[in-house]
Parts: sequence; C-alpha cells; structure tokens
Amino acid sequence: MSPAEAPVIQGDEPVRPSGLLDVLGVASVVLDSEGRIVLWSPQAEELFGYPAGEALGEYAARLMVHEQHVHLVGKLFADVMRTGQSWAGAFPVRTRDGGTRLVEFRNMRLLDDRGKVYALGLAADRSTVHRLEQDVALTERMVEQSPIGLAVLDTELRYVSVNPALAKINGVAAEEHVGRTVRELLPLMDADTLESAARRVLETGVPLVDASTVGRTPADPDEEHAWTVSLYRLEDALGKVLGVAASVVDVTEQYRAGIEAETARRRLAVIADASTRIGTTLELDRTACELADVAVPELADIAAVHLLDSVVEGRPSTLDPAEPAVLRTLALRAETGEEALRAADPAGRPARYAPDRLITECVRGASPVLVPLVKDEHLPRIARSPEAAELLARAGVHSYLAVPLIARGEVLGALDLKRAANPQPFDEDDLLLARELAARAAVQIDNARWYQNARNTALTLQRSLLPVHPRLTNGLEVASRYQPAGATTEVGGDWFDVIPLDGGRTALVVGDVMGSGINAAATMGRLRTATNTLASLGLDPALLLEHLDKTTSELDHSIATCLYAVHDPHLRQCRIANAGHLPPVRIRPGHPPELLDLPTGVPLGVGGVAFSTTTVDFAPGDELVLYTDGLVETRSDSLDDRLDFLLSLLDDPARPLEETCDLLLRTLHHPDNHDDVAVLVARAQELT
Repeated sequence: MSPAEAPVIQGDEPVRPSGLLDVLGVASVVLDSEGRIVLWSPQAEELFGYPAGEALGEYAARLMVHEQHVHLVGKLFADVMRTGQSWAGAFPVRTRDGGTRLVEFRNMRLLDDRGKVYALGLAADRSTVHRLEQDVALTERMVEQSPIGLAVLDTELRYVSVNPALAKINGVAAEEHVGRTVRELLPLMDADTLESAARRVLETGVPLVDASTVGRTPADPDEEHAWTVSLYRLEDALGKVLGVAASVVDVTEQYRAGIEAETARRRLAVIADASTRIGTTLELDRTACELADVAVPELADIAAVHLLDSVVEGRPSTLDPAEPAVLRTLALRAETGEEALRAADPAGRPARYAPDRLITECVRGASPVLVPLVKDEHLPRIARSPEAAELLARAGVHSYLAVPLIARGEVLGALDLKRAANPQPFDEDDLLLARELAARAAVQIDNARWYQNARNTALTLQRSLLPVHPRLTNGLEVASRYQPAGATTEVGGDWFDVIPLDGGRTALVVGDVMGSGINAAATMGRLRTATNTLASLGLDPALLLEHLDKTTSELDHSIATCLYAVHDPHLRQCRIANAGHLPPVRIRPGHPPELLDLPTGVPLGVGGVAFSTTTVDFAPGDELVLYTDGLVETRSDSLDDRLDFLLSLLDDPARPLEETCDLLLRTLHHPDNHDDVAVLVARAQELT
C-alpha cells in the first residue's frame, strides 16, 4: 500500500483517506524565517517541477518567482511572518522548465517548540481549483433547483441530504430526512422493496434505472402516486463506497393515463368479444345467455338478464310510478357460492318487483342504477324478497349495478350486475362498459324477440295472399304476375314479394314450396311472413336464407326454393343469394340477356349447407327477371332448351314490364302445366 493510500485510525476501524486532496494535488512547502525552503513535498515537485534536491535550501522567491514579482512576494512573506495572519491568493510561479503556472496559495506562519518561526505554503494549480469550484457550484445549483427529487443515503441507507424537490414529493422538510431511513420516514411506501434494491446497488455497484414504485407519502396521503426511482452507488476517488445516490421522478400523470388506457383497452376487448359472442343466433334465451357469459367474470361476479314480461308477450313496456315491474329472468351466471344462485329468480318464470326496487327504477326510468358500496339498507331494494336479501348478504354482495336494455327506443328489460368475490366496487368506467354491452346486446335481443315472434306467427298462419305492390318503389319499376296451375283447382306454394328496406333499398323475393294443396299454401304464407320480418332486420341475403332455412326445417319437413335479392340504387348493385332456385335473368341495354351465374345452394329445409351472397352490377335501365320453375319446366323439353327460349323472349330492353310479364306467361306457360307460376320483373330507375 502506498503512503497516499495508507489508512488512518478512527476509533477501532481504519478509515481510508478521501481522494479530494489527491484530485487537487495540494503541494506543501515550508520556509524558514529567511525564506529558504526547508521542507518540500512530492506534490510540490509535481506542481513546480523542481526535485527536492534542487529546491531544499534555496530561497523560494529566487527559485520560483519571476523578477518583476520578487518585491511583492517578499512583502507578503514579511507580513505573514511579522503579523501571523494568513494570506490567500493566486499568482504566477516559474516552473523548472521555464514556464509559468498560475497557482492558488494559502500561506500561514508556523511556530515550533523552540520558538522558531516558519512559513507554510499550501499550493494547488489554479485551473484545477477553478474547475472544482465550478463543479461544486454547478452541482449545488442543479441539486437545489432540479424538479427531480435527489437524495444521498449512507451505507446504512439513512438520508444524508435531500433536495427541495424530494422534500416536496415526500411532504417532509429536508432537515427532517437526515439520519432517518425510508421505512421510518415513509411508512406508506413499499420500504422493503426499495431498501432491498438499494442494498443490491451498494453490494454490486450496478445501477438501478427507472424502477417503478407506487405508494402514498405525507404530501398526499389519500391518493396513490407513482414514481420512477434510479439508484447509483457513490464512491470517492479511491473507490471507497460512500453510499447511494437516488433520483425520484413523479410519473403519476403517466401512471394514471396508463391505467385509463388499460381500462379502455379492456373495455374495447370486452366489447369486441361481445360483438362476436352475442347474437350468434336469433334465439331469445341463447342471446340472453351470451350476454351473461360476457359479463361474468369480466364485469361482475353475478349477472342476470331480465326482460319485462310485457315485452316477451308483445305488449307495451311502459310502467306507471306506482306499478311493479314483472320481469322474466332469461339468463343467470354466477362465480360465487350457492347463496347468490338461490337468491336469483327461477329462469323463465315471471317475478314481480315492487315499485321501490332498484331494478324497477332502472326499467321505469330507462336509466342505470349504481350502488358502489352496498349497505344493509340497500339489500332489500336489490332483492325481490327478504329471503333473497339475506342470501345476497351471506354471498358477500358489496356493489350493485343495473343497466336498462334499450332497443329502438323501447325498454326491454335490464342487465343486473353484482360483485362479491371481486373486492373492487363498480365505478364510472364499469358503468360505461356495462352500458356499451347493454346497448349492443339489446339490439340482438330485440332482433331475437322479433324473429321469435315472427316465427311463432308464421307457424300459425294459414294461406297468405300475394302482395300488392306499387309500380315504382325506391328506384325500381316493378311488374309481377301469378298464375295458378292450369290443370288443377288445387292451389300451390309459389310466391313473390317486393319489400321496401331502409336506405332506399328494396328486397325482391321469389320462392316455391314443394308440393301443392293447403299445406303448401300454408307453408308459403309462413315463409313469406318470416321473410318480411327477417328482411326488416337488414340481414345479409345469405344470412337471411340461413334463418329462413331453420324456419323451414321446423315446418313439418317442408322444402322450398327461394331467390332473395336486395337492390341498392345508390350503389347501383344487387346482392343476391340462392337456395336451390333457378337463376334470374339480367337484361342490360347493349348486351344480350344473361342467366346470372350464382351459387345454386340447397333448398330451404335441407340444412347443413351455408349460403353465399353474390353482388352484381345493376344500373338504371337494367332489368332483373325472377321466376319459378313452373314458367320454364315441362315434361317434354330439356331445361336448358327452355332457358334458352326464355332468354330469346327477353331481347327488347325497352319493352314495358307489364308486356314482358304477359309475353312470358303467354308464350312459356302451358295450359296443362300442373304447377303454378310466379314472375317478378324489376327495372332500375334513375334516382330523382
């Protein structure tokens, strides 16, 4: 160990010297009363360039001072020796190599035990001193004025110093930090994690950069804040570990923004999940179950989907202020114990809720009801009966939310949500998510309700009359004919329809129920009613046929073909789906008539095969001819020949549509044909 590194003794432990004097390179020179050099340190040799052998015994002024400064230096030396007062300053010194160096001096008089007087000079390079002064000043200003909290902790992890920013962050005066640990000063912080990290930095020297921590300080004990903490090991110039430097940056705003972003992401994920999981069928009970499945556990521990009994029965759903709500539970999901399930109403049965119940208020006012913290007085208003309230209390229900199910301006019922296992109460974000789910699900439930009502109605219908439609409708000129079978008095199952849709669109339908007689006619009426109802939902043609296929399969093994087309005058297109029907003919000015190449599909009632939708151009002046097989099929001719004959008759795009209908029936339909015929011709018009 070199002398410069030799430890000193403090108490019972050796302490390594500080390296600051080594950084300064402080030189020591002792002069006798006459100004001769009697002591010369190695640092003096390094600073001035003279080895001890050349310096000792020489007059310091003659050796190191330029001639023009000798008189001044002599006077300063005499004053120090005479008065005993120290002198500090800087002046240029001549070095051994003939150069000049500006040196900072501290001069003082010394007295030995014999009464002799000496002069001690401590010297350092002026530029080095100036650089250190700048560093210290810069450090002090940065520490004092920095918006980042800064602290120095010793090896025992006790505060040595903190800057004003950290004192403000912690809510504790800077002087009250000194000598105390994080654990003692900030009891609401995670002191174990912070101190463990600081010890690792002390031991390894590896910095910890931007570690996140969350907690509360006396500055704001009621709100959680977030910070990033960086820790660095402090060492002196000789490598001695002095402690840990800490920087603390308040990132509460970013932390809260991150939580909000994560909440929004979760909300969007749940909504996206709901979009794919809710409404996969038009079955009312299943749609309600799909809503409950999405709500649990993402939003609640207990979810129930209630529909007003009047809505299920097709009656108005308004409630008077003193009127109870009669609700049917269509779906229930719970992730808690038996008590929550036992407190719920039996699925499918009407249950009467008094006017003061919260769910009654929800459906009557068409507005959500939120109880973040459920108290004992709330439970009787949440549950239908005292027994159910007791069960909810035992289940640990502590937060409640009811959101109305509203579709097309009508309150259908409510989504009832409770939390028991989840310790967090419902908040405004949960309310927003619940409303999004309820709004989306309500439309699907309403579709299912209308579809179910339509299907029930269709099952009870008998013979339906064919439609009476206007000649012009939504950008289309339309003409139609229906002709019963000529060789029999028995009615058949051919039908057509022209259905106005929203957005100026129009649905064109032609179908043929296999068989004849009352059963075929009744089935035709049911399918036409179902088609009208499904068309009002705005379904894609292929999806509409899928639902119509299911309806057909439930009608006593009935089978039918159907062609469903939707004309959009704004897009100048037709979207067409086919269920085993003959292809339509498109007539365009300047082009020969053509049979549209569509996927044939399977007849309705077969099931198991998906339908597809084809989009074709349909500009003003174009015509579309839809027909049933009774128009072209005969026992003696091939179908291809008859279809070619049909195309040959449609060679004049300017022919009036009524004449076209008459021409087709007059030319193609044989009087002895045992099948009835439906023809529907539409021509696109310019929108006005």
